[in-house]
Amino acid sequence: HSIEMHLPYVYKAMAAARHSFTIVPVLVGSLTPEKERFYGQLFAQYLQDPANFFVISSDFCHWGERFRYTYYNPAHGEIHESIAQLDKKGMDIIETQNPDTFLQYQQQFQNTICGRHPIAVLLNSLKVLGLSRGPQKRAPYDLKFVRYAQSSPCKCVLLSVS
Repeated sequence: HSIEMHLPYVYKAMAAARHSFTIVPVLVGSLTPEKERFYGQLFAQYLQDPANFFVISSDFCHWGERFRYTYYNPAHGEIHESIAQLDKKGMDIIETQNPDTFLQYQQQFQNTICGRHPIAVLLNSLKVLGLSRGPQKRAPYDLKFVRYAQSSPCKCVLLSVS
């Protein structure tokens, strides 16, 4: 997502700051797992610094013919319920902070999570921080999704006729 989408949230989050701050936008495109690990290692030192504030954005599954993604498991109900279950599975994995499990999930389901590469960079940063903590092997952060919603509940596939 563009920075314009995030600025109102950053403004709200930083409203109580009694000092000036600098915004450094980082654009993350399509990355290989090796590059996700590389950038995760690079950003770990900045993530660890409490003076830094990171925003990682995602709107999860983009479903339909125009996105070339129509995964559907009828066992989970209607299409939108199947999508929600798929997204929830991904969110549960993200909360474990395990980049390898997240990669396996992506390879298995090919979910069109918008923001999957920045999420993987974050997970790799957290892994680096966890490993630096010794036998505990866990970064000093908790990840928790607080809300999930879909823009519109998909109930059927509409095909265009040419």
